[in-house]
Amino acid sequence: MSGSPALIALDWGTSSLRGFLMDETGAVLEQRGSGHGIVNLPEPGLPGFEAAFDAMCGAWLDRFPGLPVVAGGMVGSAQGWREAAYADCPADARRLAAGAVEVGTGRGARILIAPGLVCRAPGAAPDVMRGEEIQIAGALLAHPELATRSLLVMPGTHSKWVEVEDGRITRFATYMTGELFAVLCRHSLLGRLMTDEAAAPEVAEAAFARGVAMARESLPGDLAHHIFAARTLGLTGELPGTALKDFLSALLIGHEVASGTRRAALDDTPLALIGEDTLCRRYGEVLRQCGSPPAVQLGNTAPAGLFHFAIAAGLVAPSASGAQETLP
Repeated sequence: MSGSPALIALDWGTSSLRGFLMDETGAVLEQRGSGHGIVNLPEPGLPGFEAAFDAMCGAWLDRFPGLPVVAGGMVGSAQGWREAAYADCPADARRLAAGAVEVGTGRGARILIAPGLVCRAPGAAPDVMRGEEIQIAGALLAHPELATRSLLVMPGTHSKWVEVEDGRITRFATYMTGELFAVLCRHSLLGRLMTDEAAAPEVAEAAFARGVAMARESLPGDLAHHIFAARTLGLTGELPGTALKDFLSALLIGHEVASGTRRAALDDTPLALIGEDTLCRRYGEVLRQCGSPPAVQLGNTAPAGLFHFAIAAGLVAPSASGAQETLP
């Protein structure tokens, strides 16, 4: 180890749990992962959370007793260990810390759980996130220039388009693009012509470009009509079954990008992608084809975000590096 352990940070989601032993500068000294997300605990109910926590962190706490512990993600949902109510936007790490809840463990450790966020834009339905707010805190640490004003795109099952200004999340919108893609492929008529075999690269690229172009030229309300093309292009032989998923993916992402960029009124606002590399590269290609190339692409920013949450909560002293000045 290059530093002294100062924090245990848990990124606790629906299907997985990741733990990070961090030093006083926020560097990750050790990390572990397991499949013990909140819907896959070792046993039902609260004992399951205890067992998952002990399996993940017990050895660390045996070696370094008294370390503070923070957690973010679905562990703070209504189905989690203890519910941490949504905090209102605009929000920064200090607001997250103010809305955090604490839970005790059988071995005497106290875990501070971050809340999610709710956006209540005038005249719009409420929107929520849980876990992404921690990733955003980490992203702004890695790229403080994004804190002034930026649009953060977080692809996934439920993609988030997040507007940041003066270090605060001011508003955001959720797009169920990933879930819609999965449902259409697995549980609709469209999937009957699709194959699991991948298309040749040039065929996949052409199908993808066709989906982006269709979305780019769309009119309001066209999505439900355009989706049917994922069947007709296969029926008429214009696209092989191996490429229909590429077409549909591009079409759905393209419609999301068209809506998201209009909603945010980009102008000269820097745009950043946060998330899994393969999916971010796919979104990046759609954004480029639509004239809004991302300024930066970031991977897993949750550890840094949890560290900043711990600083805001007073569990960890700000390091001499000046990172506290970039707290979102």
